[in-house]
Amino acid sequence: MSNEKEASAESNIEESQIEVETNGEQVVGDEAPALSQEELLLTLQDAQAKADEHWNQLLMARADLSNAQRRAERDLANAHKYGVEKLALELIPVKDSMEMGMAAVAEGDEQDEGRAKIREGMALTLQMFSGVLEKFDVKEVNPQGEKFNPEFHQAMSMQETSDFAPNTVMTVFQKGYVLSDRLIRPAMVVVSKAVAGQDDQQNKIDETA
Repeated sequence: MSNEKEASAESNIEESQIEVETNGEQVVGDEAPALSQEELLLTLQDAQAKADEHWNQLLMARADLSNAQRRAERDLANAHKYGVEKLALELIPVKDSMEMGMAAVAEGDEQDEGRAKIREGMALTLQMFSGVLEKFDVKEVNPQGEKFNPEFHQAMSMQETSDFAPNTVMTVFQKGYVLSDRLIRPAMVVVSKAVAGQDDQQNKIDETA
């Protein structure tokens, strides 16, 4: 009887072993089937793409941070460099008035002792005032006799003349000023131009030479 039970148990074990075999492969326990080579390659490519994306995002973030830092440094430098611009624009008209006063006094009687003392005092004050402006890198633009430069000069009018080469500053109505390398007020000027017909005559001379 016991022999029959043992034979039946062995038969059941063999049947169980046959059931778990599929396509010549034996599945052990609850293990999942292994990924194919193609699936592994796709998984690797996806991981690489995500890594590249994260790296590019990091590079962009670093570039944005660097640009922001440079802008902040530039803004801070400009604040130090041009911080007195408003003050300079308020003081420059005072200097204009002092210079006009000096010119008016100079037109008077040179032998007048009182007028001479006033002129001397105004000249000293003007010199000190100009020194203060220069200390803060505010410099005047006085282009008398220079070639007209639209970056620093503003032409009020043009006059025909043979005393100056064409496009030359004949008269300065009002001096200009720069703060460091920034123009804060252009010079107001009169610019020369050639006398009508003079250029044609010069061209004829050059052709016959």
